[in-house]
Amino acid sequence: MTWARHSSRPDPADDHSRMASVRAEEEVRLNLQNAKAARTVAGHSSGALDCAELLAMLGLEGVRKEHVQRT
Repeated sequence: MTWARHSSRPDPADDHSRMASVRAEEEVRLNLQNAKAARTVAGHSSGALDCAELLAMLGLEGVRKEHVQRT
């Protein structure tokens, strides 16, 4: 009787593909979260300078306009 050995290691190509998908999903989620935060800050700011300073404090000064203006 012979034993067949099955590799328990996943295919590296599948692993890279799965991680790329997870990273892409996380980037979308983070962009939406940042856009919501930027809208909230803008809605509670007393002016443009106040808004810019608050966004900078949160590290959101680079939020893209198309995300901020949506929804």
